[in-house]
Amino acid sequence: MKIALGSDHGGYNLKEAIKEYLEEKNIAYEDFGANSVDSVDYPAYGEKVAVAVAEKKCDYGILCCGTGIGISLAANKVPGIRCAVVSDVFSAKMSKAHNNANMLSLGERVVGPGLALTIVEAWLNTEFEGDRHERRVNLIGEIEKKYNK
Repeated sequence: MKIALGSDHGGYNLKEAIKEYLEEKNIAYEDFGANSVDSVDYPAYGEKVAVAVAEKKCDYGILCCGTGIGISLAANKVPGIRCAVVSDVFSAKMSKAHNNANMLSLGERVVGPGLALTIVEAWLNTEFEGDRHERRVNLIGEIEKKYNK
């Protein structure tokens, strides 16, 4: 498994904590930036990570910004991406189990590093349940195809 990581300045410290966690767990990752707390524009980083996941260069993506919202909006513009903004463990598990989310977005100003790492662990260890959820995820894909011509 290889994880694509990205953040803006508002999520930089949280991204760095997630990198440490991935290193401790021997999980491969690629860091697409940002590389400091200096102000940057989140859409660029959301797109870079999403493209890496959509092109299957990485299996999953994890994004961080101040709230997790803005950077996820950018990522979700890339066809094939299902990026879920979560701030609790249950939502993280359900985003993967029921929605087959291939990207996770967290807000550094919303969740602390302890909770964030628990969310990341739960999300990475949850499997997509398929079955009736597969049909619904496919319907999301059909909507995407309909409007991305």
